[in-house]
This record gives sequence, structure tokens and C-alpha cells, in this order.
Amino acid sequence: MRRRLIQSTLAVVLVVIAVFGVSLVIVEARTISSTAQERVDLEAARLASIVDSRLLGTGSVDAEVLRRQVEGDRYAVIRVPGKPPIEVGDEPSGEVIRGEATGEEGETVVVQEPRSSVTREVGRTLLIIGLVALLAVVAAVLLAVRQANRLASPLTDLAETAERLGSGDPRPRHKRYGVPELDRVADVLDSSAERIARMLTAERRLAADASHQLRTPLTALSMRLEEITLTDEPDIVKEEATIALAQVERLTDVVERLLTNSRDPRSGSAVTFELDDIIQQQIAEWRPAYRSEGRAIVSSGKRHLTAVGTPGAVAQVLAALIENSLMHGGGTVALRTRVTGNQAVVEVTDEGPGVPADLGARIFERTISGRNSTGIGLAVARDLAEADGGRLELLQSNPPVFGLFLSRTQPPKTDPTEADRTVR
Repeated sequence: MRRRLIQSTLAVVLVVIAVFGVSLVIVEARTISSTAQERVDLEAARLASIVDSRLLGTGSVDAEVLRRQVEGDRYAVIRVPGKPPIEVGDEPSGEVIRGEATGEEGETVVVQEPRSSVTREVGRTLLIIGLVALLAVVAAVLLAVRQANRLASPLTDLAETAERLGSGDPRPRHKRYGVPELDRVADVLDSSAERIARMLTAERRLAADASHQLRTPLTALSMRLEEITLTDEPDIVKEEATIALAQVERLTDVVERLLTNSRDPRSGSAVTFELDDIIQQQIAEWRPAYRSEGRAIVSSGKRHLTAVGTPGAVAQVLAALIENSLMHGGGTVALRTRVTGNQAVVEVTDEGPGVPADLGARIFERTISGRNSTGIGLAVARDLAEADGGRLELLQSNPPVFGLFLSRTQPPKTDPTEADRTVR
């Protein structure tokens, strides 16, 4: 591209020089010839006036005096009636410029000048015009190279940016070049880079969330299947198989939920559901894992609470909190339900050391973890809660108390004696 720009610019300059240069040479040559002819004519008239003054004064013309009046390589012939012609200078050979004048006493003066003087002057003019044209060509080449670099370098940068986007590096460059068309292309590439970056971030986030969220139901499912393989009693096999099928359904719900959130985190499937069902389901799923660690998981608080949200998402939030207590907490884990204003709250607490003070404000950020874990679980849990219009907060650091706040409907009338009972 640089070569084409330089060639096109140089071609335009050469055409301009050819058109105007030739015209200028023709005009200058004619001007020089006309000036030389006028100069010879004036010289002849001047000599005629000198001859007139000599004839009127002394009655004779002195050749020596006239010789001093003729300059350069000019040649003059003065013819006075009744007298021999007077020649001054050397008669030129070849083409000459001739001027003639007649005096008042009838004398004639002829002045000749070699045309070579005109040719030399035209040659000097051509040399000057040629030097100016050469300077113009050099300046045009330099400007063309500069302009070509100005246009080609941004295109090279834009090509490199597009190549980086194709190779998986979506960082925008935010570089502009002062050329509106190129800046527009740069804007489009930067916008594309930002969109690709968001898409890659969403894909990586989906992969991380999926690996984390699917781990728990898969672990529970594998435990049920192990129970089936270790027993020969049909009733136990049937019970464990039923639970395993429920785990498969929950696993399917988790996958659908993850895909839905990856497309649009705001698009939920909120319904009215019983909190007790979700809590008891989680306790049943996690009790074997806690038993193997010599720990217990219990629930307490207000019963028969209804909430508005996505049951699968709420189950995932509680599963993340329960798993967090299993990995980082200690002692008994308690799930307590209560009501505050128009919200139902599920608190998850344990008897462990709690959340370090330096992590309290950042506990829900991704990659933030108190131990060697992924640091994704609590971040995903908060996103799921907010997608349903709820929120997840750390209410207390030591002992740790996490609160899941959900919108609730008007609770149905129940027997007061059934409220605030503890289920183990």
C-alpha cells in the first residue's frame, strides 16, 4: 500500500510538472526572445540618435566614438547618405537578432546580436525550472512517504488488533489515529473486543460455576448409588433409588439454572414454594456427609414459611452454605428460619472459628477463600439469590452466620403448637 500511495502521488506531481513546466518553458522562451528583440531595437534607436547629434553638431560621424557606444558582441552598421558605411564590432555568424532604426538626417542604423545569447538565457531558465521541478519531486516523495506511513501504519495496527482478537486476546487498544475512517474501524474493533471479552468471561464463569455447582449433587448421587451396591434389601434399594432419582432431577434443574443465568441472569422462574421442603431436602442430602465427619446438621425456627423464588436456586444457595460450613466450619450446623418485615430469612450457622476479619468484607468475591478452595461457591450463591430478587449476607463473623433473605407471601394459618419446633 505504501508503494502504491507513493507511486500515485509521484505520478500526480509529474503530470502537474509536465503540464505547467512545459507551458512555463514555452512562455519564458518567447519572453526572452521578445526581450532580446526589444533590446536590439532600442540599441539601434539609441545609436541613430547619437549619429543625428554628431551630424548636426560636427557634420561628420566618428567611427571611434560609435565603437565605444556598442557593447558586448553586438555588430552595428551605420549608413549615412553620400558617405561610406561605418561598421562597428565583428559581424556575427549564424542566426542573429536584427534591429534597424532611421535617423532624422536620413541615416540608417542596423544592429545585430547573435541568437546564441538568447539560447544561453533560455538554457539558464530551463535549468532553474528543472531544479525547481526536481525539488518539487523530492518534496512530493517525502510527503507521499509520510502520508503513506500515516495511513499504512494504522492499517497495520488494526490488522494486528484483528489478529489478536482472532487468537483469543480480546483486550481493546483504545488507540486512535486522527483519521475519521480509521478511527471508526478502531472503534468497531474495540467494541468487538469488549463484547468478546464479556462473552469469554461469561463462558469461563459458566464453566467454573458448573463445575462447582454440579459437584455437590454428583457427590450425593454417587453416595446413594454406593448405598444401593452395598445392600441386598429390596426396601432399602428402592428407597435409595428413589432418592437417587430425586438427585438426578435436582442435577437437571441445576444445569438448566446455570444455562439460564448464563444467558440472562435476570430471567428467573420465581414461584411460591414452601421453605420447609427445601430445607428438609438439603438436610437429608447432607446428613450422610456430616455423619461421616462426626458432625450433625439440624433445622429450627418458624415453620410453614412460604417464599417467592426459584426452588432450585434456593436449594443451590443453601447447598453452598452447608458445604461451606462442612469444609470451613465445625460442630453442629443449624438452619434457622425467621421472618423480618415482608421477608423470610434462612440463617445458616455453625460452631467453627468463623470468618477471618480480613475476609469479612470480601467473602462473596470470586477467588476469595479462607482455605484451599475455589472461592466460587459463595459468589455463585449470592448471584443466584439476587437473580430471584433476594440477597445473601454475612450477618455475623464469629460464630459465622449467613442469612438468605427471600420475599414471602402471607403465611397460612397453622397450629401455634407446631411453630418453633426443632427437627433433627
